[in-house]
Amino acid sequence: MKPYTILIIDDEPQMRNLVRTFLAKDGYVVEEATDGMDALSKVYNLQPHLCIVDVMMPYMNGFEFAKELKKTTNIPIIFLSARGEEWDKVEGLKIGGDDYIVKPFMPGELIARVESVLRRSYQHQYMSPVLTVGPLVIDHLAHTATLDNKPISLTVKEFGILETLAKKPGRVYTREQILSLVWGDHHQSTDRTIDTHIKTLRLKLGEAGNMIETVWGIGYKLEVK
Repeated sequence: MKPYTILIIDDEPQMRNLVRTFLAKDGYVVEEATDGMDALSKVYNLQPHLCIVDVMMPYMNGFEFAKELKKTTNIPIIFLSARGEEWDKVEGLKIGGDDYIVKPFMPGELIARVESVLRRSYQHQYMSPVLTVGPLVIDHLAHTATLDNKPISLTVKEFGILETLAKKPGRVYTREQILSLVWGDHHQSTDRTIDTHIKTLRLKLGEAGNMIETVWGIGYKLEVK
């Protein structure tokens, strides 16, 4: 599957460069536009899978751009804004936004939100139905996991965590990213919840439990031993 293309729309070069760095490091193809008018002139040629849109921009702000875009496409939108008032968030979601992130934000939060929106929007093509990592086989459609051809009994959340880590072996996921991807964007769980589930997962995987590595101070990753 080709990498997803993401269009960043922001009138501040520093913010565009910052977001570009985060996304490119995670394997996304990144394009840029300086305001809503510039974005509309590019979007139909680029056909991005997602637009990350600053709300406050000259010529055409983020909300105005979203209204125009949604007239003819279903491209998902994540709004970025320094304004975190409830009215702004509600307005952004009402006009077709899929998420709303308040500046400043952490890189992990942005990546987790991007992955969550892409998964919801392109669930049928977001991942191969079957993931194979060493002796571990995860079937997304059947919602089953096997180790050395033997089934593993997993809870829904355990399956979600294992599948998330197996999507990109070697990539480190923060606890907050795992919570957002498995529990949902508006979860109320804590980092301790992830640690507890990881401990149980390792026990269920037996000797293969050491495939789930702790990256101290950051989170977890899945590595083939």
